[in-house]
Amino acid sequence: MKIVLQEVLKASVTIDEKEYSSINKGFLLLVSFKEGDKLETIKKMALKVSKLRVFLDENGKTNLSLNDVGGEILSVSQFTLYADLKKANRPGYTYCMKSEFATKYYDLFNEELRNLGFVVKTGIFGADMKVNLINDGPYTLVIDSDELGY
Repeated sequence: MKIVLQEVLKASVTIDEKEYSSINKGFLLLVSFKEGDKLETIKKMALKVSKLRVFLDENGKTNLSLNDVGGEILSVSQFTLYADLKKANRPGYTYCMKSEFATKYYDLFNEELRNLGFVVKTGIFGADMKVNLINDGPYTLVIDSDELGY
């Protein structure tokens, strides 16, 4: 599982020229799953996101979590995070989890974040989405379950 996390002042998803969902201060998460990912990884990754201290405190240090600042989450499925670019200029997607499984994992991940007490808005899995954001900082992290040993 891989997540690109961006700290945002605002973010939204537009589908078919209509705003589908939006958040104010919080995290925009681009979420992807690869073949072989396990269900237990979802809980670990949700917990990692929930505990990250990336917001500035009164001393300008990154000591505050999403919960500390009352932030929201906009979670967007992004299978292309597992694109293979090793052999060609056109991305290959053989490592990406099949959509019938990935959509279930995506829903479970978002539900886990909700269970941790967060407001979670989403896009639509597999839809053609336009994502707008105002990145704060900018502050962007890549969270990879393989690198974390999950």
